[in-house]
Amino acid sequence: MSDSAPPFDYLAVRGKRFLVMGVANKKSVAYKIASQLQQAGAEVVFSVRSEARRESLQKLLKDQKVLVCDVEDQTQIDQLAARLAADEVPLSGLVHSIAFADYSDGIKPFHETDRAAFLQAVDISCFSLTAVCNALKDCLADDASVVTIGISTTRMASESYGYMAPIKAALESSLAFLTKSFSRFSKVRFNAVSAGLLKTSASAGIPGYVDSYLYAEQVIPRGEAITTDEVASTAVFLLSPRSSGITAQRIVVDAGMATNYFDADVVKKVMDANP
Repeated sequence: MSDSAPPFDYLAVRGKRFLVMGVANKKSVAYKIASQLQQAGAEVVFSVRSEARRESLQKLLKDQKVLVCDVEDQTQIDQLAARLAADEVPLSGLVHSIAFADYSDGIKPFHETDRAAFLQAVDISCFSLTAVCNALKDCLADDASVVTIGISTTRMASESYGYMAPIKAALESSLAFLTKSFSRFSKVRFNAVSAGLLKTSASAGIPGYVDSYLYAEQVIPRGEAITTDEVASTAVFLLSPRSSGITAQRIVVDAGMATNYFDADVVKKVMDANP
């Protein structure tokens, strides 16, 4: 092979366009996914929630195409679809990395969850995937891949995560229904990367999350927490044609944490602390 020959495009995403929603800063999963896509030769269009967020990302994203879409506003979702349709370039994939919960009053027992806060979190963190996919259905390539970001378990009552686990469960459940309904007119795939505890700016704002993150590092067999790059790599694989046989699935990326809750050293520390 000559030195001037292009690298082998294993992921087969070179030259294809992807929409990445939810970049907050350089530490966010969405940004890591976008970076890996671009390294593989793909074109990335960004969508952020507000003009203020777009301005704050100006230095990070430089001259890249950044659109504004607050997913709580259906009008803005429709405007996003219109902008993308006007380019007449099909989207080979969509990254939905959007989540919000109002923890301004701290973490409460689940039965005390505020109705308005819960429904707002459902709207932004869950229903937005369906709303965006519906609006963009004519912008997506026939074999496009949609990837959202879930959590490694929705069955564990993690107090530090508040009421978001049931919402993420609803998000992941919607993948099967989106796959079925889109199958009537396309081959679009819908999957989730269900990530373990991550060190991001968003998670740092959740009361008690840091302690849970540090605990996770002790339970994970390798002794190191999951990184955003590892989550992003799985997402990029799911976005690529290499994962064409996978749809309506959640891929857990937790470095084996769920297999090791009863680690002997962790159990001993607990028992020694509670004689």
